[in-house]
Amino acid sequence: MSSNALHVPVMLQRCLDMLAPALAQPGAVVVDCTLGLGGHSEALLRDFPEARLIALDRDPSALRLAGERLAPYGGRATLVHAVYDELPEVLDRLGVPRVQGILFDLGVSSMQLDEAERGFAYAQDAPLDMRMDQTTGVSAAEVLNTYPPGELVRILRAYGEEKFAKKIVDAVVRERAREPFTNSARLVELIRDALPQAAKRTGGNPAKRTFQALRIEVNGELAVLERAIPAAVRTLAVGGRIAVLSYHSLEDRLVKQVFAAGAGDTAPPGLPVIPERYQPRLKLLTRGAELPTEEEIAENRRATPARFRGAERIREEVGP
Repeated sequence: MSSNALHVPVMLQRCLDMLAPALAQPGAVVVDCTLGLGGHSEALLRDFPEARLIALDRDPSALRLAGERLAPYGGRATLVHAVYDELPEVLDRLGVPRVQGILFDLGVSSMQLDEAERGFAYAQDAPLDMRMDQTTGVSAAEVLNTYPPGELVRILRAYGEEKFAKKIVDAVVRERAREPFTNSARLVELIRDALPQAAKRTGGNPAKRTFQALRIEVNGELAVLERAIPAAVRTLAVGGRIAVLSYHSLEDRLVKQVFAAGAGDTAPPGLPVIPERYQPRLKLLTRGAELPTEEEIAENRRATPARFRGAERIREEVGP
């Protein structure tokens, strides 16, 4: 698979426009925290020829393919095998104290969805893996086969917002006692059989919420994101900008909360004048979450659930 195959970066022009004012200066550093196949990174290097790129990904296959794609840009691109909550440590190792731009394109990359053997897609039978980094961690099959029933119910409800979590888990527990789960088709069939008829008539594939929940659990996505967004904001220089693409409400809610907290003052109530150390650190650059255009969705169906937010660092941390 080539790094360009089937890969259309989501809301690409909006991301570039958001970051442009911060990347115009020579020597600007921009971080792509979710490199994937490198579509956003390639555009950043192309459109901002004075900028240096640092790109992170936990998936060694993505790093290899994106590395081939970005090779023409030589030393301007530094690719790092890391999870995005490790950004402060990565920058420290590279001797970069502050950056001017940060991009997060959350969720599953095109490569992970399109390579059936990764087990992310419920539309084709594959081993139940779902690890973004296949060199470490537990697979989705291990989660299904070993987690206590109560924990599985919690995961499906919390990460998949699945109303029928108990029905699905009851069926999983019966089936895994008969034979452990290994492949996705069996799980999809079990979910179809477990859900009421009315629930199967709306909302697309009935397995999508369970697959989302398993993927988030396997990769610790929300816990990582909860650490990563505040850490990324702290690495921004004043005037630096952060752009985030989310693909479900749980991700978007976390981003919204961090941005809103940074854009509000932290002063105790009743102060006649707000001291510098309590002033907002961020300026919101989007009104709510922006959506892709109908034209983009028509050209790239994977853009459909995207939610875009941006913010600018307007003040350093002051005081304790």
